[in-house]
Amino acid sequence: MAKGLLVTYVLWAIGGPVGLHHLYLGRDSHALLWMLTLGGGGLGWLWEFWNLPNFVAQANRTQGQKQSSREGIPPLSPIRFVAQMIVGIYFGLVALISFSSMANFYIVGLPLAVGLGVLLVAAVGNQTSDFKNTLGAAFLTSPVFYGRPIAILPISLAASITAQKHRRYKPSVESETLSVRLYRLGLAYLAFMGPLAYSTLCNTAATFSYVAETLGSFLSWFSFFPLLGHLMESVLLLPYRIWWLLVGDPGINSHYFQEQEKFYEFVHSFPDEKHQLAYQVLGLSDGATNEEIHRSYQELVKIWHPDHNQHQREEAQRHFLEIQAAYEVLSQPRRPRESQR
Repeated sequence: MAKGLLVTYVLWAIGGPVGLHHLYLGRDSHALLWMLTLGGGGLGWLWEFWNLPNFVAQANRTQGQKQSSREGIPPLSPIRFVAQMIVGIYFGLVALISFSSMANFYIVGLPLAVGLGVLLVAAVGNQTSDFKNTLGAAFLTSPVFYGRPIAILPISLAASITAQKHRRYKPSVESETLSVRLYRLGLAYLAFMGPLAYSTLCNTAATFSYVAETLGSFLSWFSFFPLLGHLMESVLLLPYRIWWLLVGDPGINSHYFQEQEKFYEFVHSFPDEKHQLAYQVLGLSDGATNEEIHRSYQELVKIWHPDHNQHQREEAQRHFLEIQAAYEVLSQPRRPRESQR
């Protein structure tokens, strides 16, 4: 049955952010991506308004094809590559919030989540990529920054490059019933949202704290790019700024935005708290020089090295890791706080 352009536009208008029009056109990967990202944060949903005729034509052309899959390699798309990077990072952040307490998370859970996010974007439309090679690149990259949230960035980059290198057209397959497709999409959606919802509902305080810490770590990635970092920080207060422009002083309805500003400040408090804790671990006062930090680190490493404390190996291992983490925090450049109001 041919797909109608008018129906597609109606579905786009009433259910676009959750991928209803993509489900109608048989673009299940695109529908799942929109379900998990709410239409690419709304921007992707609005942007594709002009592409709906192409989507409808492609769906009707695919329905009429009875031959095997297309030959050749799809053209390289910078937009798809950037989307793979962003969704890979997004999946990695969600995994950090939901599964970071699991054993071997940074070796198994994190690269798997990032790789699946990259593969989901790679499968949008009539394209796909090699599953094994993309996940393999993610798993091989994960030990480089083991134990640190910044690992998400190189993992997503490596997986995205590999997915682009092995891009190909999807093979033609027999059409499935709507119930089977909905069942598969439902399972994928629950697999993504279930752990996050459980963590939020059953351990709200810890989840809120970890979300703020994860966002703080994410913002620290941009310490060498002040303009980009300032842009990312501004996004956190974007709803507040829009409301202020529309209605002026929020007045008695400003409770939500006050809470959002508190959350924003909460996110920014983590770098300072981490530095203070790091100074305490190394036995230094705030503002110690790099030489003092390095000297204290070397002395404490010699004292608490597990090989030198066989009689209390577990305690020594714990102190040793704390010292390593504190030195890593103090070795990074400290970004000045800026007013956002």
